[in-house]
Amino acid sequence: MSELYDPDPREAATPSRPRRSRALIITAVVLVVAFFGLTTFSTVYTDRLWYRDGGYGGVFSTLFWTRAVLFLVFGLLMAAVVSANVYLAYRFRPLFYPSSPEQTGLDRYRQAITPVRTWLLVGIAVIFGLFAGTSGLGEWRNYLLWRNSESFGTDDAQFGKDIGFYVFELPFLHYLVDFAMAAAVIALIAAALVHYLYGGIKLQSPGDRLTGAAQVQLSILLGVFVLAKAADYWLDRYDLVSQSGSLITGVTYTDDNAVLPAKNILMGIAIICALLFFLNVWRRTWMLPSVGIALLALSAVLLGMIWPGVVQQFQVKPSQADKEATYIARNIEATRAAYDLEDVEVTPYTSAAIADPKSGQTVRAQASSAPLVDPKLVRQTFEQNQQGRAYYSVADVLDVDRYELDGQERALVLGVRELDQSGLNPGDRNWSNLHTVYTHGNGVIAAYANQRGADNNSEGTDIQWAEGNQTNADGTAQDALSKAVGGYESRIYFGEQSPEYSVVGKAGKSGKDVELGLAGATDDEERTTTYDGAGGVPLGSTFRELMYAIKFGEPNFLLSGRVNGNSEVIYNRTPRERVEKVAPWLTIDDDAYPVIVDGKVQWVLDGYTTTDRYPNAARESFEEMTDDSLQQSGGLATLPTDEINYMRNAVKATVDAYDGTVKLYAWDESDPILKAWRSAFPGTVEDRSEISPELLKHLRYPEDLFKVQRYQYARYHITDAGDWYQGNDRWEVPEDPNSANNLQPPHRLFVDQAANEEGATQDTWALTSVFVPYGKNNLASFVSVNSDATSEDYGKMSVLQLEDQNTKGPGLIANEFSNDDNVRDALLPFQTGQSPPLFGNLLTLPVQNGLIYIEPVYAVRAGSTSGYPILRFVLVSIGENIGIGTTLTESIADALGVDLGEGTPPPDTGGGATEPPAPEGSVDQQIRALLTDAEASFEEAEAALAEGDLAAYQEAVETAEQLVSDAVALAAERDGDAAGGDTGDTDSDSDSPTDEGDAGE
Repeated sequence: MSELYDPDPREAATPSRPRRSRALIITAVVLVVAFFGLTTFSTVYTDRLWYRDGGYGGVFSTLFWTRAVLFLVFGLLMAAVVSANVYLAYRFRPLFYPSSPEQTGLDRYRQAITPVRTWLLVGIAVIFGLFAGTSGLGEWRNYLLWRNSESFGTDDAQFGKDIGFYVFELPFLHYLVDFAMAAAVIALIAAALVHYLYGGIKLQSPGDRLTGAAQVQLSILLGVFVLAKAADYWLDRYDLVSQSGSLITGVTYTDDNAVLPAKNILMGIAIICALLFFLNVWRRTWMLPSVGIALLALSAVLLGMIWPGVVQQFQVKPSQADKEATYIARNIEATRAAYDLEDVEVTPYTSAAIADPKSGQTVRAQASSAPLVDPKLVRQTFEQNQQGRAYYSVADVLDVDRYELDGQERALVLGVRELDQSGLNPGDRNWSNLHTVYTHGNGVIAAYANQRGADNNSEGTDIQWAEGNQTNADGTAQDALSKAVGGYESRIYFGEQSPEYSVVGKAGKSGKDVELGLAGATDDEERTTTYDGAGGVPLGSTFRELMYAIKFGEPNFLLSGRVNGNSEVIYNRTPRERVEKVAPWLTIDDDAYPVIVDGKVQWVLDGYTTTDRYPNAARESFEEMTDDSLQQSGGLATLPTDEINYMRNAVKATVDAYDGTVKLYAWDESDPILKAWRSAFPGTVEDRSEISPELLKHLRYPEDLFKVQRYQYARYHITDAGDWYQGNDRWEVPEDPNSANNLQPPHRLFVDQAANEEGATQDTWALTSVFVPYGKNNLASFVSVNSDATSEDYGKMSVLQLEDQNTKGPGLIANEFSNDDNVRDALLPFQTGQSPPLFGNLLTLPVQNGLIYIEPVYAVRAGSTSGYPILRFVLVSIGENIGIGTTLTESIADALGVDLGEGTPPPDTGGGATEPPAPEGSVDQQIRALLTDAEASFEEAEAALAEGDLAAYQEAVETAEQLVSDAVALAAERDGDAAGGDTGDTDSDSDSPTDEGDAGE
């Protein structure tokens, strides 16, 4: 390559640049490179410190070296290919230039390039190397999946290949082929330009237009490109199984019978063309390669575009349902497998005949746990009552969880009292206050999700607090949750609203505490404190201070007296951000929810493994599938687009709200994608068995996954290809009646399950939603998924499919609420105010073999300029009846036209009958049945007495005594008939001691 640096004797000497000008250019380049280099170094260095401090140094090392190696390999490879071809084109340039106007015009450019041709070559190599290296760096996910690929254990229906080939191997193979094509094209263009500049290619001269060297080089590069294109055609065949079409995702009849054969033919033609280009090195004629490339282009148009259109138009469209039946069936099977919808339990259901006054107590009991406290509408109420200071706030949409309070599981609406620096006075927003004084939030605020307070015995019209820093109306502390969990660390340094960074730590033990907060979770008194957790990165040296000053663009890291030898900097503070840093291969659920476990507030996040490469499964936009009236932001960050066709809740992650510790637990340990990532990042994800029993109680079925599943199930509940094609039973998620153009969100609540063999019922913590027929407003089905992570049935999806087509959906029910005379009259005083009533979540709940709709209504306190919404009314719809009241009990009573009282409803569990059954069987069987029911009622009475509910105790005792009296009366009647010499027929079989009904007595 030494000739490249020697002067060309054929070229005239050109004057050199002034030294001063050259020095200025070099200085400018050095300064720019130094600036970007220092910025990049500070980012990498501080990232390394953060990962090591958090215990994930291995993640940083794997990411860094994988990216660095990919950058260097593909960057150097591109630079070498391009620079080598440029050098060869220059090296084999013609010795003499023919005299022509074309060459005379090029002389000026040759003279301009000659002094800098070495630097120009280096510059070209560096520029293209940087572009290629950056492209390779971005392929780290595909590379690691390729290196650590796993088997799915299932073959696709078209090619018979394991699904792992499409998910793990195919994307990186595509990149390699695309890189080869790009390198060939860039090298071809660069070589052609050099040949033209130095006379190897003559466009306007008579005779041969290319020299022999130019023809050889360009023929080889064209041959390499076309050969790579052949490989691209081969890989394109496998892309058909995940290609989105107008009907389905995956292979269709046209793909199978036109596109796939066309790809095979084009691949063969491309290979032949490549051979012709390679032969052109010796034959020195462009005739055959030109014919070959023309044939390839013509075939690409005829076979790749026109022929599939002909097949689609004249073979498929006239009988599409029959032609596509096999491929639709594949799509249905693959979609249900990809979204884990294969084992959905479907039960026929009816909503008729539940508006029976006799069923009032049962309906009341089953609906008593309905969450009337709307997580979105009560945010302002939480802040006004419990925020303590203007610089505290809670999330826009609160979370719903369950805790065992006083021995009973209760649903709670919770919000973390987080730091909100926007509440500070503008004059107080200086660097010292924002980053060293106001550093953290304090505690959790919680309210009972229904209207019943801590004793579970009464209903109120206002929020019933389970945790807060105020006092109840009776002067007692709002600390039921704190007592239940045994207290907890209330300082919140890591949360959804945390500032970008804080500098914590004092100079010594005798130093002054400067961080401002509250004294405790249930205390409103201010105090100063100093962070002593493990979540900060120590500064400790001037060099580190300099690095963080560059990272955050803040010189106070070097100048402020608040930064000392013991200082630490806390950053990457939102739970989602921390999990994405330690597991960048995960898609994180939009909702991080707080739980109190082992004396700490922990943020729990669900992590998903996703792909858009699952063969034949429906591919849709993640944002579209999860969008509803409560969705705040999308969570997809691991794919080039937000389209997916496979999803698993692979990981449960926790982030300590005090010290920021991140833990990842494998949840779906059978997921092949999770296995691949665990192999790529060993030791990062802990086994599922490491989840503590206390934490397990609070894990729940994730919302984003459920939204994706319900979106797909709306169409893929149909398993017959013909019915699916016709679309006559297609469902959809209804629009939220209170939020135009937004889907109704799912709701977390206790669902009363069917009675077991002993007659007892059991509430299940579930995530629920409903479906309506596509384009209609009547109800199609009610769907729920078991959300109790401690249950063996966790994740089991159940669908109650309505047998009739006349059941009203949420939209129609909301319309009936608005048009009901009693509801209008009750809301009229609030309609005229400045703040109209706010309608909460419209809940659908199965009760008494039917359905009940429940909707809370909120209004701002009258005459208040800074009021907050309070629960004013509860609306219910049972059958054709509508009820309104200030409590759920009053509303049910109003709808049924009965007086249910305000005492405790019958326990949600337990199975005693409260009314004697209709007489069946012999007299002895009737007596036994009455005594059995009486025993059950006595057990109910004992349970009510243990809970301190005297009203329910008395009611159950009276019922039991009546049942015993009825049994005694029947026995007396039987004995009297026997004494009177009754000689009528007897049911000897029924009264026999060996009767089946006597078994076990």
